[in-house]
Amino acid sequence: MDNEHSQRASVLQHVSLNVRRLRHAANLSQTALAEKSGVSRRMLVAIEAGEKNVSLATLDRVAEALDVAFSDLIQAPEEPDPSRINEIAWAGTLPGSKAVLLAKAVARKGVELWEFSLEPGEAYLSEADPDGWSEQVYVIEGCLTVALPEEIRQVATGEFFMFASNRPHAYRNEGTQGLRFVRNVVS
Repeated sequence: MDNEHSQRASVLQHVSLNVRRLRHAANLSQTALAEKSGVSRRMLVAIEAGEKNVSLATLDRVAEALDVAFSDLIQAPEEPDPSRINEIAWAGTLPGSKAVLLAKAVARKGVELWEFSLEPGEAYLSEADPDGWSEQVYVIEGCLTVALPEEIRQVATGEFFMFASNRPHAYRNEGTQGLRFVRNVVS
C-alpha cells in the first residue's frame, strides 16, 4: 500500500504542476479558471499547491476548461512518450482497489486506456460524460457489474461491453474474488 500511496502522491504533484503550467499557458487567472470550470477557486488553489486529493470528475472539468485531455493533467511532465501515462488516478476505500491510467491515443478528441482493480464489495461511480463519448470494458479476471440507469450488465472474464457514457454509470465487484478489467474512454 505504501507504493500505491507514493504513486498517488506523485500524481497529485503532476496535477499540481500541469494545472499551473496549462493555466498560465492559457493566460487564465485562478479566478477565471474557477469560473470557466465550475470548480471553486479554493479547490484550484489547493490543487495547484498539491494539497488536495481531487476527484476524477473535478479533474475532468478543469481539463475541459483548459481545453486539454484529462491525461494531460496527470501525466508526468517529463515523460518523453506523451501516449504513456501509467499513473494511479483513483484509489478505493479497500486496499487493492485502484484505477491506473495506462495510456492515451488520439481519436476524434481522444482515447484513454485504463486498468481497474476492484476488490469484492468495491464500486467506482462515474458521472455522465459529454454527449458523443463512449466506454469499452474488457474483463481480465473476475466478473464486472456495469450499472447504467436503464440496465445492469454482468461482464464475465474474457468478455467485453461497450456503451454510450453520457449518463451516470458505475462499475462494481459483486463477486467474492478480485476483479481486473481494462476500460477505454473514447471521445
